[in-house]
Amino acid sequence: MSLGDHFRELRNRVLIAALAASACAVVGWVYYEQLFDIILAPLREVAEERGDDLVAINFGASLTEPFSMQLRVSMFVGIVLSSPVWIWQIWGFLLPGLTKQERRTSRWFFAASVPLFFAGCVLAGWALPRTVAVLLSFTPEGAANLQDVRLYLSFILYFIVAFGVAFLLPVIMVGLNTLHILPVRLMLSGWRVAVMLILVFSALATPDPSAWTMLALATPMVILYFAAVGVSAILERRRRKADPEWLSVPDDKASDL
Repeated sequence: MSLGDHFRELRNRVLIAALAASACAVVGWVYYEQLFDIILAPLREVAEERGDDLVAINFGASLTEPFSMQLRVSMFVGIVLSSPVWIWQIWGFLLPGLTKQERRTSRWFFAASVPLFFAGCVLAGWALPRTVAVLLSFTPEGAANLQDVRLYLSFILYFIVAFGVAFLLPVIMVGLNTLHILPVRLMLSGWRVAVMLILVFSALATPDPSAWTMLALATPMVILYFAAVGVSAILERRRRKADPEWLSVPDDKASDL
């Protein structure tokens, strides 16, 4: 394909992903009231524990802020619900550059990406109330926590998306291994660093003084890391059987065979 064809292909796939997200955003618009109650649930729990009204959401002085809030929530719902479509569009854009075997493998990547992304989002929803409660606990006694609706919404949405993307780590690892960029021996030699980074991410994402909350988030990510190492090892073994090392020896050198 020429450079222009590549750009046209990219444009078409971005357009398909945008249309899918827009269609799914209608669901967020229709069920906005229920979604807004879920978003405010962490703040309401803190307010009930304190027994006062000093914890609330503030729409500010702008008349358009309520409309903007509903629009942003709807767009976020559209992005999450349409994730199977835009994830497939990403893989579909890469497919022409892959071999027949790599294309078959990439379908497994797509099949694993969607449930992992949703699993990360669900886990973020479980950790979110405790995270909000801990962050608001630093407020001095008698002070009010009137959260700006735009900043609060951005924090909630980025928190959920960050967890969803983090759970795509094993898919990325296996993909890099398939492309011969990240060998298994490098994954195994750096597992201590990987586990440490996962623990740091879990600690930052859940600033709960209890270590159990951090471990509850870090444990599935560590399991997914080693699962990716295992899958990559199986793929490497199959590649070695299908393409023995002695076949790649230059003509002027003797092979081990």
